[in-house]
Amino acid sequence: MSAIQVRSASIGAEGVALVHGSTTDRFGVLRDLLEESLQCGGDVGASLCVISRGEVVADLWGGHADAARTTPWERDTLVNVWSTTKTMTFLVALMLVDQGLLDFDAKVSRYWPEFAAHGKDDIEVRHLMGHTSGLSGWSAALRDTDLADWDLCTSALAEQAPWWDDRTRSGYHALTQGYLIGELVRRVTGTTIGAYLKSEVADVLDADFHIGLAEADERRVSPVITCPAIDLDSLAKDSIAYRTLTSPLLDPAMANERWFHAAEIPAANGQGNARSLATIQQIIANNGHAGGHRFFSERTGGRIFESQAHGIDQVLGINLNIGMGYGLASENVPIGPRSCLWMGFGGALIIMDQELELTVAYAMNKMRVGIVGDTRGFTYALSAVMAAIG
Repeated sequence: MSAIQVRSASIGAEGVALVHGSTTDRFGVLRDLLEESLQCGGDVGASLCVISRGEVVADLWGGHADAARTTPWERDTLVNVWSTTKTMTFLVALMLVDQGLLDFDAKVSRYWPEFAAHGKDDIEVRHLMGHTSGLSGWSAALRDTDLADWDLCTSALAEQAPWWDDRTRSGYHALTQGYLIGELVRRVTGTTIGAYLKSEVADVLDADFHIGLAEADERRVSPVITCPAIDLDSLAKDSIAYRTLTSPLLDPAMANERWFHAAEIPAANGQGNARSLATIQQIIANNGHAGGHRFFSERTGGRIFESQAHGIDQVLGINLNIGMGYGLASENVPIGPRSCLWMGFGGALIIMDQELELTVAYAMNKMRVGIVGDTRGFTYALSAVMAAIG
């Protein structure tokens, strides 16, 4: 398949093409779909990347980096990808398991002794990966800016009791999962998860993805165009969902603050784009290798598909099948048996398929309502890619 440069037939108000980048002939339809979304207002600025068997078959970006549509979305534009960041924590955990530094079946307290307090001595590392630890939020009253205080967030989680005891039931750890896994990373490597990801993965693959953004890169960040606040009125105040989503209150506007970009909030504040997401997460699609480097063994990669919880999630209220971190095929997620994925607040998306060695990533600045958007990104990207393959 020969690469073709995108030439958009639709010209924006500034007299420039709406979509830039390249695709192979087979995946040219993705250009048209992204252009259509930008034209109709479904997207304001967005990027889409597909890597198939190590080859970049689509690398597209377009639209604007601001709500006023005055600044173009460039090749190196970054945006907050929210919970899609979680896939980076899962990847790091897999690498450390492969190195023998972590064990998914070991107790968390083996690495983090203080964690055993208040009935948490039997919680295992896999329970953190699968959202079943019972620590989906903080019992302590935290402000949003407290998320930048690593020691405060992790010590509060170590101190509190779990909110439920059944380790087969998930409750989406919207923000806490990154601190829980990240603290294990810090304990066994001596460095932060953001620093580890940069040195051991992002720099190795030349991937422009950041958990803890340097101030020099701030100029490249596209502010997220926030969606309406999550409607919590229907939730009981003592419910797992309400307590999770208000401790602290998940306000999308905080993603446009410098303190948020600079902090390491590994479940929610990764700054990247579709290309950098796909460049890194193709490691999962390739079962451990990318760019001539091996990051973990195929045996370790097989553990991704060990279901940790399958049923109605106590926070999201939808049916989830959660593997070792990554989401797996379920009744409402029609992906293959060797596929996995995760979505971000407002719609960002990453999908990996080990049978096809295929990675699909989508990142945008205009958010849709809901913790995982309206599955726009999922249906938009997956249907188009499957059509191109089929």
